[in-house]
Amino acid sequence: MTDHTRFAGHGVLVTGAARGIGAAVARRLAEEGGQVLVTDRDLPEAERTAAALRDEGLAAEAAACDVADRASVEAAVERAVAAFGSLDVLVNCAAHCTPDTPRFEDGTDEAWALDLDITLTGVHRCCRAALPHLAACGRGAIVSIGSVNGLQDFGNHAYSAAKAGLGSLSRTLAGHAAARGVRVNLVAPGTVRTSAWQGRDDDLDALRPLYPLGRVGEPEDIAAAVAFLASRDAAWITGTTLVVDGGLTAVNTGFHTAVHHP
Repeated sequence: MTDHTRFAGHGVLVTGAARGIGAAVARRLAEEGGQVLVTDRDLPEAERTAAALRDEGLAAEAAACDVADRASVEAAVERAVAAFGSLDVLVNCAAHCTPDTPRFEDGTDEAWALDLDITLTGVHRCCRAALPHLAACGRGAIVSIGSVNGLQDFGNHAYSAAKAGLGSLSRTLAGHAAARGVRVNLVAPGTVRTSAWQGRDDDLDALRPLYPLGRVGEPEDIAAAVAFLASRDAAWITGTTLVVDGGLTAVNTGFHTAVHHP
């Protein structure tokens, strides 16, 4: 059951929140009482997401934020503080994934740099801008969206390296920020049904048997994990990676299938 007061009075900024996991996170935290700034490079879509929340009586505003641009990030953080009076929660959802070339050596510097700049360095920019405000509020929390790609091989070299880097950044920043009263954690999702999979229902169905819990994830599954880590229910948790993957990385389903059905 959703706690409609868990984030009462909290100012929240979510990046990459126009759609998918980011939009689900924005909705969940708003439903639990948060005042949410929905940010995205796609401002019209961010505005539509925020408007839909307001139509339900929830507190949400929208702002443009390109995590690849320091000035854009700093402006979004200042907008959240000005609108809500404080910034208590930062959720980093923005990411970029360039499809791998068939041969590793044919990948370009530009594609590699783009994935790392948005997926990893973008989180660094957001945390750097937000941290003083999160520390000032006395209950600050940062939750970033990683991936099982950062834990095991699921392809996408640059994206996976960036997501693995987020795990390290979350741990080192947690160590630094703890003395300032800010917790820092990571959620690592498995396959989640978002617009990235639009028109690929057959592929999602093919993946389903690999998941011990029998399905791929939904954005709401990840939003629930984010809400927990951002809340005071996780007051003694920092520097951790919460894997939310239906058992994918814990159970070698392919091995079990091969053994029992040779």
